[in-house]
Amino acid sequence: MLVIGSRGSQLALWQARWVQSRLAELGQETRIEIIHTTGDRIQDVALSMVGTKGLFTKEIEEALLLGTIDAAVHSLKDMPTDLPEGLALAAFPAREDVRDALVGCQLAELPLHARVGTSSLRRSAQLRALRPDLDLRNIRGNVDTRLRKLDEGQYDAIVLAAAGLHRLGWADRITEYLEPDVMCPAVGQGALAIETRVGPTVCSQLDHPTTRACITAERALLATLGGGCQVPIGAHARLDGALRLAAVIVSPDGARVIRRSASGAPEQASEIGHELGLELLAAGGKEILEAVYA
Repeated sequence: MLVIGSRGSQLALWQARWVQSRLAELGQETRIEIIHTTGDRIQDVALSMVGTKGLFTKEIEEALLLGTIDAAVHSLKDMPTDLPEGLALAAFPAREDVRDALVGCQLAELPLHARVGTSSLRRSAQLRALRPDLDLRNIRGNVDTRLRKLDEGQYDAIVLAAAGLHRLGWADRITEYLEPDVMCPAVGQGALAIETRVGPTVCSQLDHPTTRACITAERALLATLGGGCQVPIGAHARLDGALRLAAVIVSPDGARVIRRSASGAPEQASEIGHELGLELLAAGGKEILEAVYA
């Protein structure tokens, strides 16, 4: 029996059950163990203000190291780039939609000073660059909680990952997809990561090579920038013969947007991400990130 660790949210459990069903197809019997994380307990503070890496992964990784679970299913965008010793990312299943999505109203149709909810500094910084007039407000909670707050009139629109809405069957709530050249996604957005202890595992059979190449480039860029999952950094890699990586660093007030891109062979994914990260830092990204961390 393989024990899968997961957060207890509706989306996290959907993801864990999806992996469970794929493993069942391989003949692997499993059960799911729910683990509550620091990020789940802190609901009244913007994530960018908490200042802790691994908000949604630390307790799950501790369970992996202790051997109380055998695999963990994460939203990859929540994962720091440095893993605890003894753990590995065994598989990246095929990626879902990478885009951010507006629910409630399209961006161009939002009235002046409209109230838009997001808990992400990356999203709020890019929204400020696009629409400086917007009244951006923190919103926390699971996807269903955020939709309820929108329906109650607390916000005119909210921004969520399209992948989560698709997975939960709420794609019809999306009023506009924000393309990556409009709002650059989070590193790893739309992708799942299956984390295990180092060593052979049946989970590795769920790995999707194209997704792994793209994720490798994005995470190499993030590691070079020294950023966690709650910083104003966006990155999007795609594979169409060559691997093409676009990335952005935005000042929290939206006044400075540094955007660069690079391409190369898929087997050079890590080098592409690292070099593009250095380019962004040299172009002014270092000053933006130092101000954010301060």
